[in-house]
Amino acid sequence: MKKLLFITLCITTFALSAIAGDSIAEARLARLHNFASRFSLGGYGEAVMTRNFYSDHINRYKMPENYAGESHGRFDLPHVVINLGFDFGKGWTLGSEIEFEHGGNGSAVEMDADESGEYEAEVEKGGEVNLEQVWIQKSFMPQLNVRMGEIIVPVGATNQYHMPTEFFTCYRPEGENTLFPCTWHQLGVSLWGRAGDWRYETLFLSGLNADQFGAQSFVHYGATSPYEFKIANTYATAVRIDNYSVKNLRIGLSGYYGTSLKNSLTRAAGARFAGKHGGLAIGAIDFTYDNHRNIVARGNFDYAHLSDADDITYFNQYSFATHKGQDGQPSKHQPVASTALCGNLEIGYDFFSLSPTLAQRGQKLFLFAHYEYYNSMASSTYKDAYQWCGKHRVAVGLNYYPMKQIVLKGEYSNRLMPASFNNEPSISLSVAYCGWFL
Repeated sequence: MKKLLFITLCITTFALSAIAGDSIAEARLARLHNFASRFSLGGYGEAVMTRNFYSDHINRYKMPENYAGESHGRFDLPHVVINLGFDFGKGWTLGSEIEFEHGGNGSAVEMDADESGEYEAEVEKGGEVNLEQVWIQKSFMPQLNVRMGEIIVPVGATNQYHMPTEFFTCYRPEGENTLFPCTWHQLGVSLWGRAGDWRYETLFLSGLNADQFGAQSFVHYGATSPYEFKIANTYATAVRIDNYSVKNLRIGLSGYYGTSLKNSLTRAAGARFAGKHGGLAIGAIDFTYDNHRNIVARGNFDYAHLSDADDITYFNQYSFATHKGQDGQPSKHQPVASTALCGNLEIGYDFFSLSPTLAQRGQKLFLFAHYEYYNSMASSTYKDAYQWCGKHRVAVGLNYYPMKQIVLKGEYSNRLMPASFNNEPSISLSVAYCGWFL
């Protein structure tokens, strides 16, 4: 990319020299070079192939005895991201991130021969296209920066560190990715900075939408909006603090609080909901240890409590049916827990560090082990009917880095389910990249 930019600028220089003379051309080239140097271009992406040795039938948890011994395979593009930035000068910068999840989506119009030549709109593929970040930042000093727009909410380990080179497994750690928005992004204002061994960030945001809460996903979809805008009847705050005092170790604490019950177009009304707010509190601790030679370890623990969970469940399951014209309301119509939690620990050893030649070339080969537990219905009136929401997951595998920006991954994993359900083993292979190109 830099070579292409340089060639383009050289051609421009020759053209300007012929027209206006060397001195004018050199001045214009300097301005062009200064303008181009303010751009930044980067991104990351993942391609995954998985064979799951369990059933994907919708009733596999209701009647597990009917679906033992089945398997299915999948190819996927979990995330392909383009990052664009620009430095306006005087401390003002622009950042943006466009993400294509699962290859993006698509539709087409075709003529149907079986329908007398009618034109029909067809959904060609699933997936999503999201503008995950677009913000303007004013930097006053390293200790004080203000960011405004669509920004990442850095609660938990995965939201803050979600690049494919920042976890060993082929997919992002399942616990945080299941329970919370991931990557969590919302419109808001962020104040952040770093001083010495400390980094802080505080955020002001709109609350999550309780209509989108569910049994298996907890509040994962609460930051999404089915409308052309994000509802902000209620508000929330988030905070994160990271410490780097111990050599090679980063420890982070993060938290969130906001209300959610009345953050929808159709608000909960009536005596049952008087004084009910659906307050969501999340607390998380995470760490990364990297000795920059051969050992990398990561871990996190997250705990979330949702007040008025039974009232939110009642509203989502029954109240919308009583509102005339609300049949198409995009609620999951599922119970939601009052408590959810997850924990994750992984460690890897770089065997190429034993070879001075391979280490000098910048190549790495990590053998890793991974364990996590997560439960979206840890405490709930409906807990007995959703015992399958509590899962242990173990994984072992390899990460090969031919260079710093590219990684090839392979893993065997198994979700260890409660006794009455079938375990869910799988084998996955993936290739991923991550870096700044310009």
